[in-house]
Amino acid sequence: MTAIANRYEFVLLFDVANGNPNGDPDAGNMPRIDPETGHGLVTDVCLKRKIRNHVALAKGGAEGFNIYVQEKSVLNQTNELAYKAFELKPEAKKLPKAEEDARKVTGWMCANFYDIRSFGAVMTTEVNCGQVRGPVQLAFAKSVEPILSQEISITRMAVTNEKDLEKERTMGRKHIVPYGLYVAQGFVSAALADKTGFGEEDLELLWNALINMFEHDRSAARGVMSSQKLFVFKHRDKLGNAPAHKLFDLIDIKRKENLEGPARSFKDYVVTVGTVPEGVEIIEKL
Repeated sequence: MTAIANRYEFVLLFDVANGNPNGDPDAGNMPRIDPETGHGLVTDVCLKRKIRNHVALAKGGAEGFNIYVQEKSVLNQTNELAYKAFELKPEAKKLPKAEEDARKVTGWMCANFYDIRSFGAVMTTEVNCGQVRGPVQLAFAKSVEPILSQEISITRMAVTNEKDLEKERTMGRKHIVPYGLYVAQGFVSAALADKTGFGEEDLELLWNALINMFEHDRSAARGVMSSQKLFVFKHRDKLGNAPAHKLFDLIDIKRKENLEGPARSFKDYVVTVGTVPEGVEIIEKL
């Protein structure tokens, strides 16, 4: 696969209604929040997980589109596959001594695993396949406005232990955000794509995942999450033609002026896009 020849940035707008988009295990699984501003946060790790899950579902393990970081995977066993492909014997925590062999095992991992080719990976485990810096990176998503985290009491008719059998029901709690619109910003480096082999097919799969990753990730805890807008900035060449932060500033999101009370829908906002500088094309994917 030929690597992409253009630099890209992208802005994804997604929202949540009556759900927890990304719980914080250090805070009783409450929605992540910036304590100084009250704005909600969703980590890059959370978003990458959803992209990985969508790719795994869409490609079904097709050659070149396996997922490296997945539930219950044993990384040492996965890394061994690269050595077996070239009939090499791994040495504990070390890359092959021959530089050519070291490049082979790292290159094999990039060629066979979509998430390594995209996000990079640290594969310096007991079976060492090197370290790769991926061309696709995401920042934390942040809500447009401060969010309100609510704790909801719930009841369960069944009990876990026999000693609780006489109870009519047991009580539990869950945390939700009534509504929040989040903005995630991302980057795609053509220079780093050269090193991992991230190509045009990979790029289209990334856009598809960003648009559809919530459609097959439903759960009671997450409420209703939806991708609402995806703006892609395509540069004319590999190095780029404008600073990323200037392009991100072109996306302006404001609440409708006549809205009374808190926002409870994407329709309560107006999204406008400024004029892009020369050498950059803006593509509205969603």
